[in-house]
Amino acid sequence: MHRIVLSLAILLATTATASATVKVVATVPDLASITKEIGGKHVKVTALTLRTQDPHFADAKPSLVLKLNKADLLVAVGLDLEIGWLPSLQTQARNSKIASGGSGFLDCSTVVDIRGVPDAAVDRSSGDVHPLGNPHYLYDPRQAAKCAKAIADKLADLDPDHAKAYAKNLAAFVKSLDAARKDWEQRIAAHAGAPVVVYHESMTYLIDWLGLDQVAALEPKPGIPPTAQHVARVIKSAKARSVKVVLQETYYPDKTGKLVAKKIGATIVKLPGGADVAKGQTYADHMEEFIADLEAALQ
Repeated sequence: MHRIVLSLAILLATTATASATVKVVATVPDLASITKEIGGKHVKVTALTLRTQDPHFADAKPSLVLKLNKADLLVAVGLDLEIGWLPSLQTQARNSKIASGGSGFLDCSTVVDIRGVPDAAVDRSSGDVHPLGNPHYLYDPRQAAKCAKAIADKLADLDPDHAKAYAKNLAAFVKSLDAARKDWEQRIAAHAGAPVVVYHESMTYLIDWLGLDQVAALEPKPGIPPTAQHVARVIKSAKARSVKVVLQETYYPDKTGKLVAKKIGATIVKLPGGADVAKGQTYADHMEEFIADLEAALQ
């Protein structure tokens, strides 16, 4: 009888281990979506922010502390995007694995091509300028593919039993994203060099990738709300360049963007702040929804 009980206990323990999932927390929806595609059935992923939130200013809620306390892996954007709230959550979580530098911490900025590194030292008078470089690299699918590779490698390190599955999912993700990227590039190619106005200095990677030309930003300095004088200058510059598109994320106020678009005869195109993970939207789905709107506005 004891042998039967012992054998059953071993069997249950083995089954539990085999079916165990890696608990992953990502700081933004796009990283959560990419991780779900790479991890598949072997991961459980949650995002610390919503697509409707500005990731610079997430609330350090107790519920987020609990998620981090139980996490095996924390995937972050880095470049100080989350500097105002993530370190506090990591400390409160009391989970050494997901502390910066821990075995379960992945800073995706370490694997991408960073743009927008300031030429000189910056301080608060410069606005919300990131001294390590622009953190909005997920708007470029070429950088997203590099993040996916890093996520697959990290998952394989933490869960070697399913390394082959992660590699297979990565290959499928990259193949599908490459095909989508080439399609997006072809659709926007006819508008290469098109002048655009942005709200925040967050479209740097996207503009570089698609070959657009940023004429001005509605914020006089990153993170500083538009002023009447600055907006007047933007309108003048935009009219001179025949700008057709004003780009901004959906989580920023759109009153000024709509005003400028109306004054210059342009269309305001809004980019949701990440994939709708709750509804199963993928990173590619998220980008397609934006590219379609951008393509229409550039006609």
